[in-house]
Parts: sequence; structure tokens; C-alpha cells
Amino acid sequence: MIKRKIKQDIIKKFKKNQILFFDMDGTLVDTNLANFLSYKKAIISLPRLTHSLENYSGERFDRKKLKSAVPDLNKNEYERIIQKKEEFYKDFLSETKLNKPVVDILLKYSNINKTVLVTNCRKDRALETLNYHGLIDKFSKLFFREFHLGNKFFNKFENAILKLNIPPELVIAFDNEEKEIVKALQAGIQIINPGV
Repeated sequence: MIKRKIKQDIIKKFKKNQILFFDMDGTLVDTNLANFLSYKKAIISLPRLTHSLENYSGERFDRKKLKSAVPDLNKNEYERIIQKKEEFYKDFLSETKLNKPVVDILLKYSNINKTVLVTNCRKDRALETLNYHGLIDKFSKLFFREFHLGNKFFNKFENAILKLNIPPELVIAFDNEEKEIVKALQAGIQIINPGV
């Protein structure tokens, strides 16, 4: 098991040349409820379907859970729900909530360090969310999900490090997902979620 590297006091010791990577969903902003409500509205918008998502568990509702919740979906319906879920997301932006400890770090260091959004979120949805919370101008660079590269083995941290042409030792990453923390370590990032 890869040990998560958290150093509670290191936040006080950021150097000016260090670059801060921030994930969005679940890290900067809790979007789970808005995501769930978007799926719920998308499902009931299709006339043939009689399913309805009733219980919000607090966990991320994703495509895998969609297939479990509505097992008789055909391929066309599945694709339409995904598309409509993206369209309806803006209707539920008021249900997204800032993760204050991480946002406070972003706000404190965006004028001192280079701060970069590194997310697997679609560009449109990420921009809508950041704009709603007034965070777009807190980043010097934004990286979104890149569908043309494939998703299964895509490492968003390696991608950002390569495109920025920076050594991974200078990066401090903030991410809430364990699998993404593993990818950050694989990309050579040594400091993850300090002070969070």
C-alpha cells in the first residue's frame, strides 16, 4: 500500500517556486449532489424510462452506478442521459459547495505561487462551476479531461507536468480521490494534501 503523504505543517513553508495543483470535484468543490440531481433530471427526461433516483447517498453517482440503477438502458438512451446530465448540471450549481480548507489555501497562495487546476472534469462543467464560485481567475493554468487521449490509464498529473515542462518535485497536489493520489505519486509528486 502506498502511504499517503500528508505533512500538517508544510503549508506554512511553501516556497515561491513551488507549483500548486488543485483537483476540482470533491477537492475544491463538493459537486456530488448537483451531479446526482443532474442525472435524476436526465433520466426522467427520457419518455420511455419510468425509473427515478430517489435516495442521495452523498457518494458520487457515476456512469457505472447509472447502469446499475437503470439496468435496461439501451446504448442510445445511455448516451442521451450522459449528454442531458451535462446540459442539466448548470440548473443545480446552487447545490455545489466549496471545500473551505482547500479553497482557503488556493486563495492564500494564488497571488504568491503558480496555481493550476488539474481535473478530470469536462471543460464546460469545470468552467461553469469555477465561474459560479468566482474561482477562475485564481488559476494561472487550467487542465481538463482530455477525451482524445483515452481515459482508463490517463494520468492528469503527468499530462500537466509534461505540458508545463516542470519537475514534479516542485509540485504540491491537492486531490480527494485515493486513486488520483496514487497517480500523483506515480507522476513523481512528493507532497500531497498538506494541511488538509
